[in-house]
Amino acid sequence: MHDVDPLKARLERVRAHSESARRRAGLYRDVAGLADRRASESVGAVRRAPAPGRKLQKVGFIMLWIPEPTMITAAVGGPMILAGRYLDTKYNGATVSDVGRQTRDTLAELGGVRDALR
Repeated sequence: MHDVDPLKARLERVRAHSESARRRAGLYRDVAGLADRRASESVGAVRRAPAPGRKLQKVGFIMLWIPEPTMITAAVGGPMILAGRYLDTKYNGATVSDVGRQTRDTLAELGGVRDALR
């Protein structure tokens, strides 16, 4: 029989915890490095990105309701509204906060699954 020294076993556990903490600190450092000015400007641009479909619909409605004797604006307004609705189906109006909320919900579900497996 091989007798295991309790101090050596404890030392191995401390080394494993130390390595885990070092990796975690490196991960946090890398994530913090993402928070630079260029990244925040990019995220801000995505957050403020225009919804092309909604804008096209608004312009179409404005043109449809403008009183004009030749009715050209009404003929242009209707297709603009339809094009705006089509663009809304292709380009969803999800914002950065929607993506963050969905990510948080997914991580919570994965945490629940992990806890159930323990």
